Amino acid sequence: MTHLPTTLRQVVIAPGEDGWFVAEVPSLPGCISQGRTRAEAIANIREAIALMTELFEERGEPIPEDALDRQLVVV
Repeated sequence: MTHLPTTLRQVVIAPGEDGWFVAEVPSLPGCISQGRTRAEAIANIREAIALMTELFEERGEPIPEDALDRQLVVV
């Protein structure tokens, strides 16, 4: 059994105007997906992350680090 390396990415999930859930990866500009449910959006963004990572590797480009610092701000 082959184990693939695990990579953690921070994902922002928000409800879209059309009622679908939109998932975006801030550390990978342009890596956005959606789903009818939160679970579907998460499954779709996992696939998008994998495809984008493959693209960086094929081009011989470094894969951006996930260095997002998260902070809640009281307004």
